[in-house]
Amino acid sequence: MMGEVKYEWRKREKELYLPGRKPVVVTVPPYFYLALDGHGDPNAREFADGIGVLYSIAYAIRMMPKKGIVPPGYFEYTVYPLEATWSMPEGDASQVLTDKSRLRYTMMIRQPDFVTSRVFDLALEIAAEKDPSSLLKQVTLVSVEEGQCVQMLHVGSYDNEPESFALMEQFCLEKGLNRTSASHREIYLSDPRKVAPDALKTVLRYKVKG
Repeated sequence: MMGEVKYEWRKREKELYLPGRKPVVVTVPPYFYLALDGHGDPNAREFADGIGVLYSIAYAIRMMPKKGIVPPGYFEYTVYPLEATWSMPEGDASQVLTDKSRLRYTMMIRQPDFVTSRVFDLALEIAAEKDPSSLLKQVTLVSVEEGQCVQMLHVGSYDNEPESFALMEQFCLEKGLNRTSASHREIYLSDPRKVAPDALKTVLRYKVKG
């Protein structure tokens, strides 16, 4: 597909990545992701360092043809946005995500289907040439199938997300849907370094069953 129009997720996958501000049901098929596990306050340095490492690998894959490496099935595309799943420690009775120091997360960046374990290993080598961070060894390539989910767009501060989750819970109650996990996924459409807190756009999503 080299030479064809660049694949842009904002245009081609609006249902999954650009929902409205009201809850909807979506079915998310299996996709490959770069993934890095962590814990603690997302405002801490560790979280920011993890983001940097994930993007270094993501762009190493995206730019491989400039190094003369063209993986089978490669096509031009826009790098997907940062995502993260969030939960409290297993066995925590409250499961309320208020104590940020106790949070558990897996940060992710989705990858095109041509990204195999071999392509991933090559990307790690390329990324290590620029920044041999110890975090590189902790990143994995995983396949995740979320299946049936409820999601919506949250606009505003991350601290105000409970307002949107309340709308999602009411929606599930009305539709006869049950949440199947205490964890949830966030997809970050805005860069908090460049966008004011009240204008941040974040997709909130969690798994459900009817």
